[in-house]
Amino acid sequence: MPDLNGIAPVLIALFGVAAGLVLRSVIAAASIRAANRKAAAILEEARQQQSALVIGAKGEISRLRAEAELAQQADRAAAAAEAERLRLLEVTLGEREAFYAGREVAIAERERALVDESVALDVARANVNTRLAEVAGLDPEAARAEVLSRFTEEAERESKRLQATLERRAQEDAADRARDMILTAMQRVAADHSAEHSVTHVKLASDEMKGRLIGREGRNIRALEAATGVELLIDETPLQVTLSSFDPVRRQVARVALERLMQDGRIHPIRIEEIVAKAQSEVDADALKNGEAAALKVGVTGIPTELLRILGRLQWRTSFGQNVLLHSIETAQVAGAVAGELGMDIRAAKVGGLLHDIGKALDHEIEGTHAAIGADLARRHGMPEGIVNAIAAHHQEVECTAREAPIVQVADAISAARPGARGDQGEAHLRRLEDLQQIALGFEGVEKVYAVQAGREVRILVRPDQVTDEQARTIAHEVVKRIEEQLAYPGQIRVTVIRETRAVDYAR
Repeated sequence: MPDLNGIAPVLIALFGVAAGLVLRSVIAAASIRAANRKAAAILEEARQQQSALVIGAKGEISRLRAEAELAQQADRAAAAAEAERLRLLEVTLGEREAFYAGREVAIAERERALVDESVALDVARANVNTRLAEVAGLDPEAARAEVLSRFTEEAERESKRLQATLERRAQEDAADRARDMILTAMQRVAADHSAEHSVTHVKLASDEMKGRLIGREGRNIRALEAATGVELLIDETPLQVTLSSFDPVRRQVARVALERLMQDGRIHPIRIEEIVAKAQSEVDADALKNGEAAALKVGVTGIPTELLRILGRLQWRTSFGQNVLLHSIETAQVAGAVAGELGMDIRAAKVGGLLHDIGKALDHEIEGTHAAIGADLARRHGMPEGIVNAIAAHHQEVECTAREAPIVQVADAISAARPGARGDQGEAHLRRLEDLQQIALGFEGVEKVYAVQAGREVRILVRPDQVTDEQARTIAHEVVKRIEEQLAYPGQIRVTVIRETRAVDYAR
């Protein structure tokens, strides 16, 4: 009988192996089923994605096809519109061509008609001349001269009659216009203070000084005019000479030089050049003092010295009778007050107001408006852009970009508009004198022109080698005619043309 204790372990081992095999096969079968299910899910998901992609692709194709069709329709519509525009343009050009062709025909017909009329007039004129000759017993040329003479005499009589009528009306209106001018002048000077408008007259110690200023053959007066750029006008006014120049600084230099020459007593070309150079330095120093005093009065510092020197020149410049430097000081003070009330930069407003008209000191030398000149000058000397814009925009020539610019505009208007600030009549008088001189200088052969007696007389010096006595009378008549056509003036203006020939010889 076999030993059961030895067989039992073997059986147990075999049973365990069999059980393991069975369990393994069960697990393998379960894994295969799970894998099959997963594969089926993946296949199903792939089918769904493929279906979605196919549907999306079809939709995109449909959208693109619709957009392409819309674009084609738009292109066809644009092409049709362009074709219609070209057709209308062609029709319009055809109509214009037909119109201008008709115009040419009409012009040609008009020209033929004018030629026919001209021929008819020539025939009629010949008939009239022949008839006049028959009536008066004169030949055609003499008859024509007789007719022209009668027409000329009639025109002269009518002209004299009209001139007498105008003179009578002027005399009747003179009293009323004089009263109006006096009242206006009284109103203009009724301010609390007045400014030095311009320096044009220099008092002389004696009338003998006029001859010394003129010099031998006019060499002294020519040297003084060449050195200063100012015209020296010497007339019959006792103890006085007049300086004429559009540049007030040059006029000031000439005034100082003239006073120094009269004090020195030595008047000759070389001395004149020395004195004018010293006067120029003195005026430059005075200009700097004026600029520094203005800045001190306004209460601002830090302005470049060159700007202060140019600012000081405004002491001798006026605008509508208002001293420009005093106007600039007033503008700066008003601008500072307004800026203080608004809580803005007071210094920037004051500097902008003080320098807003600085371009007027150079507008005789540089092209452009005084606002643009002043802004460029301030920019070149390193002033802030806010102040530069305030200067450039104070007459609204450019847009206000700085906060101070509108304040300077308002302050400028306030200073200019206060009662008594400006004397329009004085400025108009100066402009009228300048216009009188410019009218006379426009004629050939005119050497010099002097407006004297407050503009009531114009004296014209002509070159005797270029103008005859008859031409001098013609110039006087033409100057009077232009003055009447171009200027408005009270009373009457006397025009005198002087043609002087000097014969000089020396006994040796």
